[in-house]
Amino acid sequence: MVEEVRVRSKEKKYRGQSLDFLKGLDVRESAKYLTARSRRSVLRNFDVIEKFIKLCEKKIERKKKIRTHLRDIVIVPKFVGMTIGVHNGKSFQDVDITLEMIGHRLGEFALTRSKVTHSSAGVGATKGSRAKKK
Repeated sequence: MVEEVRVRSKEKKYRGQSLDFLKGLDVRESAKYLTARSRRSVLRNFDVIEKFIKLCEKKIERKKKIRTHLRDIVIVPKFVGMTIGVHNGKSFQDVDITLEMIGHRLGEFALTRSKVTHSSAGVGATKGSRAKKK
């Protein structure tokens, strides 16, 4: 006999609550499930976050890219599933918001400094290349 193996797709949860439940909550109500520092920031700036959510929903309806300079906005459950272009000082980096990002800030995922890659030294940069120059 072949045993049936039941594969359960694990429901995504954040601090014991399902994602669907958290998305249904108001911004201030969902702040209860954040860490203290994030909760404090959300409760102080909930109006800015709500305006940004409305703007995102309008842009999604029109099928436009969401782009922002607001790197200090705390990610709340309503952002999960969105792709937001966050400005890094030079260009917009697309950030796909996932469940694990809740409570972090948008700017954490759009790095402002890139890795420096140096090329080889130019003529006159070393003593050996100066001697050959004559």
